[in-house]
Amino acid sequence: MAEPIAILGGGLAGHLLALVLARRGLPVTVYDRGPASDSTPRSGGRSINLALAARGMRALQQVEALEAIRPLLLPMRGRIVHDIDGATRFLPYGQTASECIWSVSRAALNAGLQALARERGGISYRFDHECVGFDAATHQVRLKSPSGETAIRPGLLLAADGAGSIVRRELAAAGRVEASEALLDHGYKELLIPARPDGDFALAPDGLHIWPRGGFMLIALPNLDRSFTATLFLPLRGDPGFDVLTPARAEAFFAARFPDVRPLLPDLVREFAAAPVGTLGTVHCDPWSHAAADDRLVLLVGDAAHAIVPFHGQGMNAAFEDCACLDRLLGEIGPDWPRVIARFEAERRENARAIAAMALENYAEMRDGVRDPAFERRARLAFELERRFPGRFIPRYSMVMFHPEISYAEAERRGRIQAGILDEALVVGEEAAALALAVRLVESMP
Repeated sequence: MAEPIAILGGGLAGHLLALVLARRGLPVTVYDRGPASDSTPRSGGRSINLALAARGMRALQQVEALEAIRPLLLPMRGRIVHDIDGATRFLPYGQTASECIWSVSRAALNAGLQALARERGGISYRFDHECVGFDAATHQVRLKSPSGETAIRPGLLLAADGAGSIVRRELAAAGRVEASEALLDHGYKELLIPARPDGDFALAPDGLHIWPRGGFMLIALPNLDRSFTATLFLPLRGDPGFDVLTPARAEAFFAARFPDVRPLLPDLVREFAAAPVGTLGTVHCDPWSHAAADDRLVLLVGDAAHAIVPFHGQGMNAAFEDCACLDRLLGEIGPDWPRVIARFEAERRENARAIAAMALENYAEMRDGVRDPAFERRARLAFELERRFPGRFIPRYSMVMFHPEISYAEAERRGRIQAGILDEALVVGEEAAALALAVRLVESMP
């Protein structure tokens, strides 16, 4: 391919795509609506923290980017659950030291990946180029920059322009793809828990803190500067809901619902007033690609094709896995893009559906399930079965987060079977009898 491949979107997926293609000797131009960035995160407010897990780390390692990113990461080895009375419980994610997830600032990670991409040969950036239109018939992309409006028609366009993708929406409007955006009736606001006056963390830094309250929750993830980013997830409407929870009412709300965290939020009312309500939703799209009449191709990647809610911490990881899949297929097939795209969609679509479903299920678990003592009993039994049947019984959460060799779809399938085993065994009241029954059920698994 003589002309450069165009990547629309200079976010996490766009940068990693650029690294993948440059590694294969393919020329790339990235069109980024933001300004050039160095190692300093962009201004404009704190970005939501992300959880980097094994799938994303494997993708970074595949393009020799992991070691450059590693200094940005903080390990979280489990959930730290805060009850209403102030009691806390640590629920480990896995059974070994390596089974942890990593808190990372979206802005810092984005800047780090961009810096790596700009250092590698074959990658050009066009900053301050915002996509303002896409013609589904001709694949012409209209871009607005400080010098005016321009248009491009690349032979291959990789649309990594996020959940609100203009490319996807224009393809759908023209009937080229079927797409829907299922918004959750919950939203979120971000707040800051600063470091203590002595400079240390205000909370234990080795876990993801959760204040589950049934229909809503607060979480907090650690930052490198020893602060925490706290995120309140709440219904958009109702009581409590963002429609009635005004900044004036935030003080009393936090004092009543999150009494142990309220003293850690010195600027609560001001930050609550300033923070916008973020939206949460799932994008469904079929297909993810389209060919114009002159065989110019467009492929949706990452959130543009399959955005999900954040409650399994897998949105970024799934997008990075897209990039790793394209890298592998280019190695197997070469730059025969129609074949690469066909294989890519065949492999990734069912996996995207599976993680979207599991992410929604995990919201109920985080905001409510972890409060139930039965949750811990279930986890103990699952861990014991994993110890007795290594490789054969792996808790679903572990399959998703720590076993990138197991696809999302396979984790969902195996998880359903294992859930049935746990449900049946846990009806038995006595621990030893429940374990004995679960062992027999696992041994009889096909």
